[in-house]
Amino acid sequence: MPHETVTELSQLIDRVKSYNVEADLDLVRRAYAFSAKAHEGQMRRSGEPYFRHPLAVAGLLTHLKTDVTAIVAGLLHDTLEDTLATPLELEQRFGKDVVHLVDGGTKNGKITFRKDKEKQAAKVESAMQPKILDTSVIIDGRIADICKTGFIEGPLIIPAFVLEELRHIADSSDALKRNRGRRGLDILNRIQKELDINVEIVEKDFEELTEVDTKLLKLAQYMNGKVITNDYNLNKVAEFQRVPVLNINELANAVKPVVLPGEEMIVQVIKDGKEFGQGVAYLDDGTMIVVDGGKRYIGDTIEVVVTSVLQTAAGRMIFVKPKSAADKVS
Repeated sequence: MPHETVTELSQLIDRVKSYNVEADLDLVRRAYAFSAKAHEGQMRRSGEPYFRHPLAVAGLLTHLKTDVTAIVAGLLHDTLEDTLATPLELEQRFGKDVVHLVDGGTKNGKITFRKDKEKQAAKVESAMQPKILDTSVIIDGRIADICKTGFIEGPLIIPAFVLEELRHIADSSDALKRNRGRRGLDILNRIQKELDINVEIVEKDFEELTEVDTKLLKLAQYMNGKVITNDYNLNKVAEFQRVPVLNINELANAVKPVVLPGEEMIVQVIKDGKEFGQGVAYLDDGTMIVVDGGKRYIGDTIEVVVTSVLQTAAGRMIFVKPKSAADKVS
């Protein structure tokens, strides 16, 4: 189920009480006050108060039903790095376990966690960087399968303006657009209902901006999150603005089998290529294979030898020649 972002202490307290009636709520209140004071006057590039980020992190941790120690660490996780707070001060106020998690989160895991706190620390670090989905990656659909494998840890953030764009596409008079929009909504329903991952719909909008992609990058900066996309242009703009991106097309290319010059394979030539005499075949994953002198083999399954591999931003191309021709040369 989707959740609203925590923006007030009272919301955070209510969430903790909803699953832990014996929680030390006073510790949560004191951590909230300490973090708010420590970050006082600090602003993000978006113009929002910095403290909203640790508060949002703590809120996300309540969805994971973590204990109070982890939630307090979420509230305090940036104080050692971005304020004048010291480990000793945090230990005196909140205890060693909290400092252990805060220090571990600040160092991005460069610390050996004790076994009884390892799970809590992992959850804190995971919640620190929400994964924000763009419209194209939702419609693409592969994100659901990737989440199912466990390679993407939550929470997944669905911006309300992205959801609205999907609904608008699903209502389009153009049949193709309408089907794409409905597919995207179906993918979201599948992620929410079938997969064991936290999904949060964030209502935050930037009304002064009109483009959805621009809003998406602004939200990523605001939430200190990563954008998941398969849009090449959005990827480039995000890199320019120093917004972390997870591009599933790059992931797909990275996990394709490695092919080296000299290796042999069996392919079916299905059409002619752009250059004279060329034929074209494909691997099961869609990788294009250009067969030198392969036009006369269209419709046939033949043995080929790899001559070179070209990696481009759009994907990978493998150049081969028929094994019979290679044997003659050798």
